[in-house]
Amino acid sequence: MQPGSPEDDWREDCAPRRVLELFATKWTSMVLHTLHARHAGRSRTGVLQRSLPGISKKMLTQTLREMESSGLVTRHVGSTVPPAVEYRLTELGNRFVEPVELLYGWGRRNADALDQLGRRSTARRT
Repeated sequence: MQPGSPEDDWREDCAPRRVLELFATKWTSMVLHTLHARHAGRSRTGVLQRSLPGISKKMLTQTLREMESSGLVTRHVGSTVPPAVEYRLTELGNRFVEPVELLYGWGRRNADALDQLGRRSTARRT
């Protein structure tokens, strides 16, 4: 198989699979969206948590650590007591916001189609 061949689109490490792996948890895209749309790319941890109904402190911390590890956000610790921790979208994080916003926009415009989906066992919505 040659690089750039059609078979490359189906490999385990192909770009579509890598994108889906990044967004395998719902909270990664929600944190990106919330940081961008509600907080101009930066937010303190508590403010961010209050902006994301349904996320636990543990899940937010885990998600932010994973996002920091992958380079989507940076963590800044202020010199106050107690330390004020702020997360900021990186340049890479801002690049990933674009497809998230497109997908969320599609969802808002097509809520009727989403309403027609069968109920998933993990869904909270009734």
